[in-house]
Amino acid sequence: MTGALAGALGLVVGLVIGTLGGGGGVLAVPALVYALGQDGRTATTGSIVVVGIISVVGVLARLRERTIDWRTGIAFGASGVPTAWAGTLLNRNVSQSVLLLSFSVLTVAVAVLMLFRSRSATGPGPEPGPPGPGGAGGSGTVTDAPPRRRTAVVRALRVGSAGAVVGFLAGFLGVGGGFLVVPALVVVLGMPMPAAIGTSLLVLTLNAVSSLAARAGDLEVDWRVLGPFVAVAVLGAMAGKLAGNRLSSASLHRGFALLLLLVGGAVGVESALGLGAAA
Repeated sequence: MTGALAGALGLVVGLVIGTLGGGGGVLAVPALVYALGQDGRTATTGSIVVVGIISVVGVLARLRERTIDWRTGIAFGASGVPTAWAGTLLNRNVSQSVLLLSFSVLTVAVAVLMLFRSRSATGPGPEPGPPGPGGAGGSGTVTDAPPRRRTAVVRALRVGSAGAVVGFLAGFLGVGGGFLVVPALVVVLGMPMPAAIGTSLLVLTLNAVSSLAARAGDLEVDWRVLGPFVAVAVLGAMAGKLAGNRLSSASLHRGFALLLLLVGGAVGVESALGLGAAA
């Protein structure tokens, strides 16, 4: 019975990650805790395993589509490696109620930000064109060089700082970070949603490897639950990819935000009730 329930929940998580490029972790943690009876720390570890495996499959499935910004993704993921390690260490010293409540607050905040973004703008602005004569976004004259360099520096700082923050929160909350990576790529870096989805999967892979390495000495995983969960989630991710290819960027944007809002709100209410009962 537990295996069947784990498989059903894994299907939902896989569909979400395959369709939206992230957000599966925000479903996996509550599913493992409330439906499958795991404690918060074991669930966050299991969530990282699930998200990491699905993300690898997602990256491989998108190699021919060229929807992954490899340079941005690698830089984003690499900048989050040390902070993911720090977040994982902090995770071990925080109570389950505080962990889940933090998860809820952050999830709802990101959801509101994405909904506000989708209503206040029709879409991200064009990316700066490549330097050089005749390049898009400029004439290629000598006077254009300093602004281009400044733009490159600003973008690099944005990528590095966003990656560091997402890495820390991924390690701390044990959710892979996809629900933060996609909004960061869209809102902070102005990346279109299809590219953000593909690039997010690359970042999730790097974050998962880093977070699991930090937990290597204390890796609590129940494979009787996680095995069927992961197996069916991979199939769901492949189906979700096909569904995502048929949806518009605006639909993906709003769907992602609403998912975060619903899950974050539900976990927040449950956590608040738990804290109230403990008091």
